[in-house]
Parts: sequence; C-alpha cells; structure tokens
Amino acid sequence: MTAIVDANILMRLTDRKSPLRPVALAAVDTLRKQGFSLQSIPQSHYEFWVVATRPVANNGLGLSIPECVLELATVHNQFPLLNDSPNLCAEWRTLVEAHACHGKVAHDARYVAAMKTHGIAHVLTFNVADFARFPGITVLDPHVVAASSAGLITGS
Repeated sequence: MTAIVDANILMRLTDRKSPLRPVALAAVDTLRKQGFSLQSIPQSHYEFWVVATRPVANNGLGLSIPECVLELATVHNQFPLLNDSPNLCAEWRTLVEAHACHGKVAHDARYVAAMKTHGIAHVLTFNVADFARFPGITVLDPHVVAASSAGLITGS
C-alpha cells in the first residue's frame, strides 16, 4: 500500500525542535513496519520549500537556500517523488468545483488530485480535518498511527 506524505509531516521531520517531530517519526516508522510505501508529490516539495526558507519570525524554519536544498534531498531519498501526471489539473479542477473549495483548501484538493491520478488512497497529515471533505481517501492521523501498536490504520 502507498501513502502520500503531506508537507506538514516533512516539516516536522526536518524541524528538530518541533514538539510534533517524535509523533511524525513514530508515524512514519509504524506505517513502514505495516508495509506502506511512503511517497511525496511535487506539491509537498513546493510547500516544504516555502516554509523551510521562510524566516522563523514568520512561522518558518529559516533555512538558507543551500540548507533547504540538502533537506529536500533527504526528503526525496526518504519519500520518493511521484511526478505530476498530465491530467492532474483536470482532476484538481473537478475536485475544487465539486467540493466548493475556497482559498487554501484548494492546496489540499491538489494533493487529492495527485493521489487520484496515481491511484493512491492514503495521505499522512497532521491536517486531518482539511481532507475530510474528499470522499474516497483515507486520512492517516500521525497521532493515531504513532499510538497504534499493531494492525492497519484506517484513518478517519
């Protein structure tokens, strides 16, 4: 089984000071032990770059460009990149129209569109509620995954 890793997971894994880092690490470890292949998509890389290079004072990690390049290489090695398919934009548009996505929710719709174009039903994210509007996907909450000791996590 495959799951897409949201940028907020990547950020917590990178930010060694984040109180959510142990949860993210445990969730990734648990899913891998359960046989999940954890992948990333271009959207997660774009979002990672934006937050990683933003100043700490503006809720970012404050990484320099060379530091971010190194961190993104680590992300790529840990969570192989699935490139966008040619029909991603059409799928995204269908989703944003069907689910009346306003503002930032359109970013989440892009994740779901990428998942659908790759035939992937699972996403690991701290933003569980943000994905609730989209049927046909399983949202994996890192808190729930990290707390589990056995069995397949079904998400919410």
